[in-house]
Amino acid sequence: MLGVAGGIAAYKAVEVCRRLSDAGALVSPVLTAEAQRFVTPLTFSALAAEPARTSLWDGPEASPHTLLGQRSALVVVAPATARLLAAYAAGLSDDLLTATLLVARGPVLVCPAMHTEMWEHPAIRANVATLAARGVHVLEPAEGPLAAGDLGPGRLREPEEVVTAAERILRATASLSGRTVVVTAGGTREAIDPVRFLGNRSSGRQGHAVADALAARGADVHLVTTADRPVAGGVRVERVDSAAEMEAAVLGLAPSADAVVMAAAVADFRPKAVAPSKLKKDSGMPEVVLEPTTDILAELGRRKQPGQVLVGFAAETEDLVANATAKLQRKRLDLVVANDVGAPGAGFEHDTNAVTLVAADGTVRTLGLRSKQAVAEALADEITALLGQ
Repeated sequence: MLGVAGGIAAYKAVEVCRRLSDAGALVSPVLTAEAQRFVTPLTFSALAAEPARTSLWDGPEASPHTLLGQRSALVVVAPATARLLAAYAAGLSDDLLTATLLVARGPVLVCPAMHTEMWEHPAIRANVATLAARGVHVLEPAEGPLAAGDLGPGRLREPEEVVTAAERILRATASLSGRTVVVTAGGTREAIDPVRFLGNRSSGRQGHAVADALAARGADVHLVTTADRPVAGGVRVERVDSAAEMEAAVLGLAPSADAVVMAAAVADFRPKAVAPSKLKKDSGMPEVVLEPTTDILAELGRRKQPGQVLVGFAAETEDLVANATAKLQRKRLDLVVANDVGAPGAGFEHDTNAVTLVAADGTVRTLGLRSKQAVAEALADEITALLGQ
């Protein structure tokens, strides 16, 4: 589906439509009322696989947005105006295009276009970040001539760039079809008493982003998580709390998995005995004796199936690559995602991350600070390549 919002850059959407059709795509155009001030539905109807749609109410179907959203392998919005981005981020559905975006379960590519001052406004940046965090692909605008003779960032990417991005997403969508992947996320909680626990600062954001990215590529994803966070459609979720619960779930799923991604921050220690009732201050200082938990990742390495890809995470504060390499070799891993949790904007409780990917063949690839969704996409690329080998 090609969505066209109301901006002067809508004229480029005509060429996007033509190029998509020429490439073999069956294009369903949807124009907003504002878009029709710049381009006509008839133009798109002449180039696309079916007539352009402009309204929730005028077609023969009782629910056109549901039909479009469910059948589209990809939704492209070019141009995506400031208003469109705001409505999509807020979940508003006051026309056919925004309603379809909320129904779509496949990948979505938005291509923003607007004046520089609008593109740089904090509200727009926040809306774009929100959509990216939800897994929406964003083809950021270029810098160049704008309407009214202005110059700066905000120009819609050229039609060939939009089509190339669409092709890349469609190819990636099916790259893991037929593969089963187990992903873990969040930080475990080890009970001290019915009220207190030993834990860590992991929010589960990165692990959930990895699960979503792999599912978007067609993988059958089983997510074992301690975090109460939303997931993409098609991801099977098993919620756990402690390291022991995560161990049981993961070791049960791993034998039939093509890949296992241990993004969870699993506790290394737990209280040897859990108090049956809440420990009181006036009872004196409690003495909490710890015992080690099972090293789930090491156990997965010992039980590794032929051809199975095993990915570990390493949260470090020093000697990043050396520690990651040692972990990779010690636990029979194919890849380690290492991050310096002390770096600004990276690691626990952030929407962004900066990681270094250390592979078994000695390759080291550093990804600078970016959204956790973008890190997840890069990791999905690596896993796809490893499974291909």
